[in-house]
Amino acid sequence: MSKGPRGGYNMGGMNRNQMMAQARKMQEQLAAAQQQAAATEVSASAGGGTVKVTATGDLRITSIVINPQALDPEDVDMLQDMILAAVNDALEQAESATEKAMSAVTGGFNIPGLF
Repeated sequence: MSKGPRGGYNMGGMNRNQMMAQARKMQEQLAAAQQQAAATEVSASAGGGTVKVTATGDLRITSIVINPQALDPEDVDMLQDMILAAVNDALEQAESATEKAMSAVTGGFNIPGLF
């Protein structure tokens, strides 16, 4: 590193102040992307729509809808399996949407601990 014309360190043509400003801007963009992702809703279903789960991008389940015809006391295991499948699918979709939003800000770089 060499000293720039104003006494700051020059890192590949960019001084420290420019880097800090760029880092702040990226931080603001990441916060906005996280808020947008948290507001994004995804839905998944199982059993041909018998169970429907809605989740947000911040991995919160907001709704589970079960068709009353699925309430068979003789087959509780099947209903539980459908709920698990729909929840896991909704969470995977939510996580994928969040990663996609963050990737748009980070340019595809994987920043540990970001999401």
